Amino acid sequence: MFRTHTCGELRAADSGKEVTLSGWIQTIRKFGSITFIDLRDRYGITQLVLDETLTEAIEKQNAGREWVIQAKGMVRERSNKNPNILTGDIEIAVSEFKVLNKSAVPPFTIVDDTDGGDDLRMKYRYLDLRRSPLKKNLELRFAINRAARNYLSDKNFIEVETPYLISSTPEGARDFIVPSRLNAHEFYALPQSPQTFKQLLMVSGFDRYFQIVKCFRDEDLRADRQPEFTQIDCEMSFVEQEDVLNTFEGLIKSILKEVKGIEIQGAIPRMSFADAMKDYGNDKPDTRFGMLVKNLKTQHTVHLQTLNESTFDVFNKAETVLAISVPGAAEYSRKQTDELIEWVKRPQIGMGGLAFIKYNQDGSCKSSFDKFFTPDQLTTFAEFCGSEKGDLILILAGKEERTRKAISELRLLMGERLGLRDPEKFNLLWVTDFPLFEYDEEDNRWVARHHPFTSPKPEDVQAMIENSPVITDKENYLQHPYASIKANAYDMVMNGNEIGGGSIRIYQKDLQQKMFAALGIGEEEAQQKFGFLLGAFEYGAPPHGGIAFGLDRVCSILGGSDSIRDFIAFPKNNNGRDMMIDAPGPVAEKQLKELNIKLA
Repeated sequence: MFRTHTCGELRAADSGKEVTLSGWIQTIRKFGSITFIDLRDRYGITQLVLDETLTEAIEKQNAGREWVIQAKGMVRERSNKNPNILTGDIEIAVSEFKVLNKSAVPPFTIVDDTDGGDDLRMKYRYLDLRRSPLKKNLELRFAINRAARNYLSDKNFIEVETPYLISSTPEGARDFIVPSRLNAHEFYALPQSPQTFKQLLMVSGFDRYFQIVKCFRDEDLRADRQPEFTQIDCEMSFVEQEDVLNTFEGLIKSILKEVKGIEIQGAIPRMSFADAMKDYGNDKPDTRFGMLVKNLKTQHTVHLQTLNESTFDVFNKAETVLAISVPGAAEYSRKQTDELIEWVKRPQIGMGGLAFIKYNQDGSCKSSFDKFFTPDQLTTFAEFCGSEKGDLILILAGKEERTRKAISELRLLMGERLGLRDPEKFNLLWVTDFPLFEYDEEDNRWVARHHPFTSPKPEDVQAMIENSPVITDKENYLQHPYASIKANAYDMVMNGNEIGGGSIRIYQKDLQQKMFAALGIGEEEAQQKFGFLLGAFEYGAPPHGGIAFGLDRVCSILGGSDSIRDFIAFPKNNNGRDMMIDAPGPVAEKQLKELNIKLA
């Protein structure tokens, strides 16, 4: 046999055993006539000791890093123990070894802190995966998968696979399309999600479905996006929102307990979309720290009058003025505040500048706009922001949407700098009561905030049915009845990241057709793209709803990383390219002819 034990399992209690190990040479260290080899496999590292005779033999073969060898010998206790590895109390006194395969010199050092850059490591991903951090990441992913399957199986969910070759449907992002050889000039699309199929499974009577499934979206990429990603996709029949939230609170709690040993007590907190936007500036708030957003132009406050009566145009002419209070930062130097000003001016943030108030320990206030307000007014602003002596109030002013987004990003930046975003702390939150529609200014129409199959809240169904979706007054679109319709939808947020989202679905044909009409999808297009679903709704569709969790995102958060790439075995780069297999790439002219495709 190639091995009796792995390189990670032998301990001091195994001393005196004859064993056989196989693995890769991580390092070779020669001391006089004795050679030490660190032998590595998936499970760990074991130190081998070769005597003078075996040292000469291995030198003759010119063995080096990443050679695959087999070693037989006796387990013995080490004189110089290594507390950094699990096998650090023992070593193997090798009696014989065998080279199983040679290795070229690797393009980067295969150690935890490697010298290989991202592109190089992605090109040689099969080597990068030998490194311990990557192996641990994939083990974490497997543990999360296993915990999810165990929980859902225990709750009577059935795992059903759905097709990858489907028809193209308007779901928000671009589809990847696949030409059909057997159906000339026609195309499949890869699914952005199994949405319609899981709804059809509910119509079919499979009242509890799940699938750990690949999804595909052809969109611009960054560290937390991939063209193909994985969802824990779930759906349930005969449920209301409360049933879904309770069930999947249990799922995420079970994963945290099984994978991280963390037990979440009590119900996961809930927050409305409106409160999330008001207090945090975004709909996926990081609740590990406070620093809530305050609106200095909120109606019915003394601050609105104070701002409007001032001669400080930056404030009194702004659509909104938002502030956060940074604890203990009143001592910031001019250099530090200037750096923050430049940060908010970056194109990604898009603000014209930043104002601030230093609420000093002696109770006085010093601001970047002192000449426009009295000391008492500045103190009132600080107190309104919930500031304490020693805090720094940062203020942004401008258009509502941009300013709110900018203050949200600034809050996260300051939380990071103050060490308030502890990666070992996992705060969970449900965000509910989203708007059903968003206004598309360019096309002067409504678009779905989630997707076309999301149901309105029961109390808003009549408003949707009884009113026309047509917007006659672009300037006052917020007064349109559709602007206040809420979705029967919910997102689960962890540490400022959306990890799951879902909704109670529309299950009546008439309401679904009304939704399509509201989104500008005419009867003919709806029949062409969704006729199968509308037809299914004629045969007794049950009330149903569900959720999908982003598995890659859950893995990265639990693994303490900002990037999902390190938790995917073979990821793509920011251009959607697989550096290892050099894909996408050209295909032969013969294949194109078979597919009736001509390149322009």
